[in-house]
Amino acid sequence: MAVCRLDPCGIICIFITYTSIFYADYVVVQHLVIPTMTESLWGAFCVVFFNTIVLLMTVSHLRAVLSDPGVVPIPKTSMDFSDIHSENAKRKTNDGWTVCMKCETYRPPRAHHCRVCRRCVRRMDHHCPWINNCVGEYNQRFFIQFLFYVGMASVFAITMVIVSWTLEPKVKKEIKHTKLIHSVILVIESILFGLFVIAIGCDQMSAILHDETAVEHVKKEGHVRVRKSRLTLLQEVFGRSHPILWLWPFQMDRPKDTSDAILYNI
Repeated sequence: MAVCRLDPCGIICIFITYTSIFYADYVVVQHLVIPTMTESLWGAFCVVFFNTIVLLMTVSHLRAVLSDPGVVPIPKTSMDFSDIHSENAKRKTNDGWTVCMKCETYRPPRAHHCRVCRRCVRRMDHHCPWINNCVGEYNQRFFIQFLFYVGMASVFAITMVIVSWTLEPKVKKEIKHTKLIHSVILVIESILFGLFVIAIGCDQMSAILHDETAVEHVKKEGHVRVRKSRLTLLQEVFGRSHPILWLWPFQMDRPKDTSDAILYNI
């Protein structure tokens, strides 16, 4: 179950995201490739390659937006927690489960309540307005895939600007002026988004390899860590498929964890 919210900030961020993606595609094809590379196979290759990146970027983003991040289901029968309302809201059971007083239900270890989604999410890292969804146990891989392809598109776009101006033929001054404006905007956009996703991507990989989500780091909430290899930690996010497929956003979803279904009778 996806929890994509009708959050104004999230909707605006998604609009900005797709406006930027399709504008970059328009500039690369219409103002960089067509004027300088139409007579060579290199131009066709660049168009196909960049649009492939755009496709993978779009699919990974949509899956991050629409996928269930790991929402803890609400039990069909209501639970009475009136006896612990005055106690610590994070009261733990013997097996590490805690009580969420906002959802009024039990939640598994490392699950946290999102004030935007208004639900508890398994292994919640943070709520990201750019996907208008939480980044959690089940959709973190799609979020990282999206970051990777945005960075890849940014590098390729800047490279195309440099190559296109290097191969610039003699054209009318008006056409050259228009191309210059679009090139400057594209470079600024690519640098801003490129640096942004690199910073977030590094944080994500660091969190995975240190087995600590952003929420746990901010709240300084320790959890019982089992010594795991880096490969195991990465597989917990990207799945057990071959590492080459970790950046492939068309993978089938993971099988649903049945522990919640048994507990909540759903």
